Amino acid sequence: MAAKKPKNVIDRMLTLELVRVTESAAIAASKHIGHGREKAADQAAVDAMRRELNYLDINGEIVIGEGERDEAPMLFIGEKVGTGKGPKLDIALDPLEGTTLTAKAKADAMTVMAMARRGALLHAPDVYMDKIAIGPGYPPGLIDLDVSPKENIARLADAKGVAMKRIRACILDRPRHADLIRQVRECGVSISLISDGDIAGIIRTTEPSTGIDIYMGIGGAPEGVLAAAALRCIGGQMQGRLVTTNAEQKGRAKRMGIKDVHAKIPLEGMVGEDVFFSATGVTDGSMLAGVHRSGKVKTTHSIVMRSSSGTVRWIRTRHGPGFNKKESN
Repeated sequence: MAAKKPKNVIDRMLTLELVRVTESAAIAASKHIGHGREKAADQAAVDAMRRELNYLDINGEIVIGEGERDEAPMLFIGEKVGTGKGPKLDIALDPLEGTTLTAKAKADAMTVMAMARRGALLHAPDVYMDKIAIGPGYPPGLIDLDVSPKENIARLADAKGVAMKRIRACILDRPRHADLIRQVRECGVSISLISDGDIAGIIRTTEPSTGIDIYMGIGGAPEGVLAAAALRCIGGQMQGRLVTTNAEQKGRAKRMGIKDVHAKIPLEGMVGEDVFFSATGVTDGSMLAGVHRSGKVKTTHSIVMRSSSGTVRWIRTRHGPGFNKKESN
């Protein structure tokens, strides 16, 4: 009599299949590192990610992707992916987080994807989102978008048992953040200003080796959901609030199911209980090494997580010459 398969055998398989998707996209994008061609790098990642997704035995639907159908020929919101034979899954992805970073050969470009059961991911419109995030290990509700940056930093410092000047924040280097940066520096806090890639910036709060304690500021709403997926897996905290500037943006948010566009969105409101997350480095960064080549051999560095089990895997993969044939098929 054949042994029964564990109930989560499909989930276990998906964990490894997920990382293969981000690995393939990273390798494809890495060909364009330093060549100044942002669109070419992004398209290479999109093509590879779509190809790999369609190999999977899933009934997948893109809920966060490259844009709406009329804006993106591939991996658009609503696009169906997979063979259609497996579980119904929502997919959020950024085929190349850091197109400019890749084009300029700067740190922290990566490929990112999250998967969850149908209906478990916030359908975030392509607008801005005000965000605040910290890593795991703190009392629930420690941070709050409705209090000042100084108050949030003071709360975090108290929870860590350190002076505020020992806290380090990560903020996107944008003119819109001039006042935020001023307020944070008045607290004596060190700031790591990043030029792009706020998914990576938020995830850095979860890894002590990066030295980042808190992420603050306004970035893309879709990227906020992807970062929330990673924090959900690790046990971090995050809040977001959409930043809409006109009626068209507000209408888009409401059409995607967001009733109150001014409401704070907790981490649990962005990502449901069971989510898978994978990211693979394209260029060397603070958490992930980029794609490296030696002859026909490529090496990749990825992180893959699952929220229900709290499992975090760091995966270094050696891709032999056979991968080149796969790319050309």
